[in-house]
Amino acid sequence: MPQDGNIARYIDHTLLKADATQDQIAQLCYEARTHHFASVCVNPTHVRLCAQLLKGSDVKVCTVVGFPLGATPPAVKAYETQQTIRDGATEIDMVINVGALKSRDYRAVSEDIASVVRTAHAGNALVKVIIEAALLTDEEKVIACQLSKAAGADYVKTSTGFGPGGATVEDVALMRRVVGPDLGVKAAGGVRNYADTQAMIAAGATRVGASAGVAIVSEARR
Repeated sequence: MPQDGNIARYIDHTLLKADATQDQIAQLCYEARTHHFASVCVNPTHVRLCAQLLKGSDVKVCTVVGFPLGATPPAVKAYETQQTIRDGATEIDMVINVGALKSRDYRAVSEDIASVVRTAHAGNALVKVIIEAALLTDEEKVIACQLSKAAGADYVKTSTGFGPGGATVEDVALMRRVVGPDLGVKAAGGVRNYADTQAMIAAGATRVGASAGVAIVSEARR
């Protein structure tokens, strides 16, 4: 379990709202630098600004691809990945093709993930695969994690934060069991306080996506 002081290293400090302004993104980066969060997680349009503001810091720039629905062709996701890496992203949180998974078109799901993984790894970026667990049965969650691992992803991630539900301790534990010890697991969506964060890490999360990062760290220090 992390000591209170280094809980920040687990947190992707997140702002994915459509109406986020440049000033708000700059504030996000300032907070991330101050608290030494693992990364800032922003929409692709903000990557370049974040890369400039975080230059020389220990904070990574994370962005989202095929977000939030995942229903974009693999070639488009790959291009989006390439573009965001060019702009300065080093972590890519992609959404799987949920409809293809539910249709049991596992080849399509595999190719979808692999197209992003190939592109990202060629640019020295890592990939977190968002399975949007709230839309899946437990069996589908297992398959999504297996396909992600087979396609060479670095992490599996619970949720976009824009779906019908966020991270649960049960889903994080299930995902950890499926991917084993070598892949990362990211809990995201609805993680709002220190207790939530601790519970996710205890269940097997190695990264937590939260917009309440500053509050979480402040609570941990108290």
